Amino acid sequence: MAGGRAGVTHLRGPRFLNATVKLSASDLKAALAREARTLGFDCVGVTDPDVLAEAGKHFRDFLAAGAHGDMDWLAARPERRADPRVLWAGVRSIVMLGVNYGPDENPLAILEQRTRGAISVYAQGDDYHDLVKKRLKQLARWLVATSGGEVKVFVDTAAVMEKPLAQAAGLGWQGKHTNLVSREFGSWLFLGAIFTTLDLPRDGRDADHCGSCQACLEICPTAAFPAPYRLDARRCISYLTIENKGPIPREFRKAIGNRIYGCDDCLAVCPWNKFAQAGRETRLAARENLRAPGLAELARLDDAAFRARFTKSPVKRIGRDRFVRNVLIAIGNSNDRALAAEAERLLDDASPLVRGAAVWALSQLVEREAFEGRAARAIGTERDSTVRAEWSRD
Repeated sequence: MAGGRAGVTHLRGPRFLNATVKLSASDLKAALAREARTLGFDCVGVTDPDVLAEAGKHFRDFLAAGAHGDMDWLAARPERRADPRVLWAGVRSIVMLGVNYGPDENPLAILEQRTRGAISVYAQGDDYHDLVKKRLKQLARWLVATSGGEVKVFVDTAAVMEKPLAQAAGLGWQGKHTNLVSREFGSWLFLGAIFTTLDLPRDGRDADHCGSCQACLEICPTAAFPAPYRLDARRCISYLTIENKGPIPREFRKAIGNRIYGCDDCLAVCPWNKFAQAGRETRLAARENLRAPGLAELARLDDAAFRARFTKSPVKRIGRDRFVRNVLIAIGNSNDRALAAEAERLLDDASPLVRGAAVWALSQLVEREAFEGRAARAIGTERDSTVRAEWSRD
């Protein structure tokens, strides 16, 4: 998740008009689909801008309940999300595209390796925003060169409700975990959108194929789904480890386990994944040093080492302090007393966020008497109130 307009590109037709070839709307759409697949998109569909009435209502209910937590960018001008024409009055068609990022191994297996960190599948390779945006721009330029008009491209960084638009365009349906599910690619699709002033033939809306299955709801470690098709982001491990800028709430720390960036549980357990193949994009493939990194080495990252390790990775966006906070929660859940030394070392870190997480991790790994003795010495010198509160809690 991200805010702002970093994923928006607006292209106009005149500079390309000499190359324009007149095609019928149906021929243009077929050619667009072929070009999209040539560029590496795995699925493509077209929908009308005026399809979000019901999704817009659900979104407003989500905001009214405060379920978006601290993601203020979601609540900014919600009318733009609920109606693409408010975002851009000139849009007549929306082209939705998907890139398969299915993993080549079971992403839940690492949860048993408690001294190693679990990084969400989507974040183990290069940042998908950059890859998908580049392809969207190429496809948008092709569309303008072929038929004129104007286009804007979006990749998860503007006020666009990609998932309901993707369902309306026939790419899949929003499952009970609120993510898009595809009969071909399971729960593993990155989405991008091209808004255009061209009038293209529409695809049919995909139907919901979840049936009575509730596997994604039942596996959630923090009970983040108050009901099917409803998410309370404030309880979601992806929100807690990525969007949340403060300390991890104590009620969720044990449930987080060794998940240090995001959570794949609800995606990975989806039965439709059995039809999915591993993603074919090599730059989205997991880097070996991000598949199952050791918690001890991650806890030792200073800012420069963090930036170097996560170059071109979405993990880099949360910064070293939030990341090490997550690592320390995992260390506290590791049951490995040898890792207490890493928590002890970070008690003097410059960041209060890191120090507070280190206190909690230490409390989980050493005897109570030893912890209380350490706390008695630390409370008198610790200036940050949140860290002092960690020392004083049972």
